[in-house]
Amino acid sequence: MMQMLEAGGMPLITDGVRQADEQNPRGYFELEAVKELDKGGDASWLRDARGKAVKVISFLVTWLPDTYDYRVIFMERSIDEVVASQNAMLRQRGHAPETTDAERAKIFFRDHLERTHRFLRHRRCFRTLTVRYVEAVEHPSDIVQQVASFLDAGLDVGQMAAVADSALYRNRRAPGTN
Repeated sequence: MMQMLEAGGMPLITDGVRQADEQNPRGYFELEAVKELDKGGDASWLRDARGKAVKVISFLVTWLPDTYDYRVIFMERSIDEVVASQNAMLRQRGHAPETTDAERAKIFFRDHLERTHRFLRHRRCFRTLTVRYVEAVEHPSDIVQQVASFLDAGLDVGQMAAVADSALYRNRRAPGTN
């Protein structure tokens, strides 16, 4: 999504600290300061974020202060795919995840997502568009129209759709799973 937003003309706030790797060959599009939200770190960067895109993982979105209004594009991916992706990253770093850990992770993550969606629905400072990752990859033209309309920022939807690359969609869920 960050690649789509950038291609469409949306300015991004990133710092390039986390470099592209085998798991994300086009990069992570992250800002290290975001990782400090739950630690009471300096959030002054939010002042400069108006009209720009910042990647915030779901575990940290609840730490965003009510001081600002946010448009959240919530990327939703199959829990099986998330766990497969995390396990691939762990294996790449020399850690072998256990099957029981994967099952616990799925239960935890489902609960976390339910709580996060509930949080976003009940806070006036958040407007949320949920985008299924698989749809963004397989039907980017449809998704970028929705995103552009939601953001109302005059984005180039043709350029946004052009960056979708199904070859990067490697940790696909098995048919019939969630």
